[in-house]
Amino acid sequence: MISAGSFFMVSMMGFFSPQAVMDLVQVKLPNSDAFSSIRGVYGGVGLTITVMLVRWAIKDLQQGVVFLCWLWGLYALSRIITWTAEGPLGAFGTQWLVIESVFFAMGMLLWLRLPKNKPAIQG
Repeated sequence: MISAGSFFMVSMMGFFSPQAVMDLVQVKLPNSDAFSSIRGVYGGVGLTITVMLVRWAIKDLQQGVVFLCWLWGLYALSRIITWTAEGPLGAFGTQWLVIESVFFAMGMLLWLRLPKNKPAIQG
């Protein structure tokens, strides 16, 4: 639910203030297509992820944890690739690399401890 809450907050920011999302990485949106793209990716896709995380928390916790392991792991991998290809990350990227790596590790530990093929809530 921490991940769902995080995605929800960024999603709402993406819908209502795409520039605020991009201000986090000091990028100025130049036109309405740029605003539309940020609104779609951070707003629309972020809200879809939020809805699915809540659904999985209720109906299939194991599937939700697997999804989050992939999500956080690939986010971390994308930052590592950037670090390798374009050079060291700034404070924002480094902070998120640590967060994503910790969430990935926590997800893997949780996944290993979960009973397999059991719904989160019975009934």
